[in-house]
Amino acid sequence: MPAIASPERVRQAREQLDQHVREIVAWHFSPKTGTPFWLDKAKEFRFDPLKEVKGFDDLKKFGLFEDEWLRGGPVRRWLPKAYQNKPAYVFETGGTTGIPKSRVVVDDFRIDYEMFSDTLPEKFFPKGANWLMLGPSGPRRLRLAVEHLCQYRGGICFCVDLDPRWVIKLIKKGWMEHLKAYQEHVIDQALTVLSANHEIKCLFTTPKLLDALAARLEQEGSSIVGAGITGVFCGGTEMTSQWIRFAIEELLGPNVYIAPTYGNTLMGLAASDMPTREDNYKIAYYAPQPRAVVEVVDFDDPNKLVEYGQSGRVKLTTLTKELFIPGFLERDEGEREPPSAKYAWDGVSGVRPFRAIAAQTTVGVY
Repeated sequence: MPAIASPERVRQAREQLDQHVREIVAWHFSPKTGTPFWLDKAKEFRFDPLKEVKGFDDLKKFGLFEDEWLRGGPVRRWLPKAYQNKPAYVFETGGTTGIPKSRVVVDDFRIDYEMFSDTLPEKFFPKGANWLMLGPSGPRRLRLAVEHLCQYRGGICFCVDLDPRWVIKLIKKGWMEHLKAYQEHVIDQALTVLSANHEIKCLFTTPKLLDALAARLEQEGSSIVGAGITGVFCGGTEMTSQWIRFAIEELLGPNVYIAPTYGNTLMGLAASDMPTREDNYKIAYYAPQPRAVVEVVDFDDPNKLVEYGQSGRVKLTTLTKELFIPGFLERDEGEREPPSAKYAWDGVSGVRPFRAIAAQTTVGVY
């Protein structure tokens, strides 16, 4: 069992979170720096956020954040007044059907991935090494974020073209032959880059694409380690303990490190240490508090935490100067994990699609 954080460290982390909440609420609701959406929304509240939000628990006053608020424009209503004249990106999340959710970003994706960089062991993710980004491109933040991570660590990032919405359409239409052809097309791109003597040592990919890449390399008499890869940063909801054990034992071997992550366009990245046989390959994720907080809440009462080890729905709160999102119910569920020696706050393990919507969710390249 991993070491658990001391009560004193947990208390300090909570004090830091409460202080951060006060600062972020003051920022987003200040007439000078605030976010147009929240300044407008505040007119409907029966409380004054600037006076009555003293800490994290007071965020319950806002109720649950509604998914639909992020769909459609004008997107500038989400950009705080203090950032209105800065160059901004718009990233999409969702959108398999209908209008996707949008997030406007100035620097958050860079900050998130620089923080994540500190969790990577340099032995397997060497500074100065080049990366291959084998994952979704287009209007998602992932491509730019992984590229920044690589650049921040002193390397150059090579990317492939990949449209996950086309993958999901193929699955829904039952065009499995086309799906296979598209996956082969994506892996062809990856193999071309890996064969071109670009000195790539680090890889970002998803579980399904790692499976496909390893299978193709094996067909050609090589392997992940044989291709020169020493560190794999892997993200996606299909990252089960069963899969990670298979990946470590069959796809990677003892000389490749895999860093599982759980994240999205709203959260940033919840990091996890490489799972071990001693802990039955359990993957426990910890959000980048205080910038984001993940809670595991009762399926019927989103204001009630479940006990440690119990299952519940994932509830996200985002607390950055660019984005304030209190009480966002994710499309995932998992088990609540206690604070660890490394992260003095709650984590989540066993992340999987939320049972009430899992049947309607099509998982493509993830």
